[in-house]
Amino acid sequence: MNEFERLMDAYDLAHSEPETPLLAELNHEANMRLLHGRMVSGHLQGRLLSAISHMIRPKRILELGTYVGYSALCLAEGLAEGGRLVTIDRDDEIEDMARDYIGRSPLAARIDFRVGDALKLLPAIEGPFELVFIDADKREYQAYYDLVFDKVPSGGFILADNTLWDGKVLAPLQRGDRQTAALLAFNDFVAADSRVEKFILPLRDGITIIRKK
Repeated sequence: MNEFERLMDAYDLAHSEPETPLLAELNHEANMRLLHGRMVSGHLQGRLLSAISHMIRPKRILELGTYVGYSALCLAEGLAEGGRLVTIDRDDEIEDMARDYIGRSPLAARIDFRVGDALKLLPAIEGPFELVFIDADKREYQAYYDLVFDKVPSGGFILADNTLWDGKVLAPLQRGDRQTAALLAFNDFVAADSRVEKFILPLRDGITIIRKK
């Protein structure tokens, strides 16, 4: 991040809704303790996820890729009365941290956290889900999209994170870089998918906002 981007980021955050104390604590601990702490959605993206959820007011949300639970907590803020969020992650090494923070939230009763391989769990999970957030294994984005598509009703939304992938989508593809190759293929597929309306928002690492027609 150059100086202009750093200053702009600070300005954006200063003029946005602040993090809750719990989210701020989670964000700080993840970045201090974990090797890949930057994978946390973070303040600005978290407020975007919360805002989108509030606009949709979904009864059910599906998240693929819980990590430490930050994005799940933000998405759950906009659930309709009696709504529920199902979030799936296969990394059991940080499960305790995610469960701790989710459990401390007033939204805990609305969040169903499952540990396992989403590709194996998804076929048995019934829809509909008015909002789906995909932020798991980049190599499987196409498979996730295919598995969740019929669970999303007309007018529902699918959000796909990291679709600009640190700008690697614009650089020559490196030999053996399966994650970038998969994201390039996924982006091309979504762009050509006439069943949806879509655009990539260049916030942080890019988030594709997809509306099912």
